[in-house]
Amino acid sequence: MLSLNPKELPVAKLHSYLLGAVAPRPIAFASTIDNDGNANLSPFSFYNVFGANPPVLIFSPARSVRGNTQKHTLENVEQIKEVVINVVNYNMVQQMSLSSAMYARGVNEFEKAGFTMLASDKIKPFRVAESPVQFECKVTDIVYTGTEGGAGNLIICEVVKLHINENVLAEDGSIDQYKIDVVARAGGSYYSRARDGFFEIPKPISALGIGVDQIPRVVRDSTVLTGNNLGMLGNVAQLPTDEAVNNFAKEHPEYVSLTIEKKHTFAQEYLKSNDVESAWKVLLIK
Repeated sequence: MLSLNPKELPVAKLHSYLLGAVAPRPIAFASTIDNDGNANLSPFSFYNVFGANPPVLIFSPARSVRGNTQKHTLENVEQIKEVVINVVNYNMVQQMSLSSAMYARGVNEFEKAGFTMLASDKIKPFRVAESPVQFECKVTDIVYTGTEGGAGNLIICEVVKLHINENVLAEDGSIDQYKIDVVARAGGSYYSRARDGFFEIPKPISALGIGVDQIPRVVRDSTVLTGNNLGMLGNVAQLPTDEAVNNFAKEHPEYVSLTIEKKHTFAQEYLKSNDVESAWKVLLIK
């Protein structure tokens, strides 16, 4: 067995071990707002429930291991001590992953990831309408564990109102674990679908995705493509060039005269095999 002293390991290596071993972890999809009214949305997997009376949730937007920067979420709750923690299920996981990219302050991740902003009842931050369960919370304390890269910042929250989509409830009124279909984080790029097991999503780290808000309206309003499909399409750094699209059309003349719905259907098939580039080329054929 490999026995290691944490103090003798590079932080990045220790971080990797921790995330790989402490898994799967539930996801706190945290919505906050700053003093200027700018909404922020970001997922965190250092998270869990720590009591029911009072109902307490704790999550940690840790300092960046790479650059020792702190999250906009932390800065926001220091200004306005309120947060909505939205539950993430499989139907929205691609969009959630897209929102985790390091967009600049002031960029609205609701718009980038294609989520619907829903007003809360008791606090200022918005809820994610697509989330099956939303917790409106007051921040009661923030515990700073350090000032170096990788240090955690424990945000302790009390739930003041919760919202549950009736579609995830069982006949007895409890949450049906199969219907809610939650996902969790593991190590590296891996996620866990509670009812099915592991799957992988490329992490938006090296380049910012264009975002769902930059996808042409005719694609965003598709009756065929799902939220996950849009999340995958929005997680590209740039669209294929006109030349690449034209060459693709010459190779696949059968796509040229298709209706919009048919193009979307073929694009969706490419997305199922994680071929996002070909999906975009189908969609961009004129």
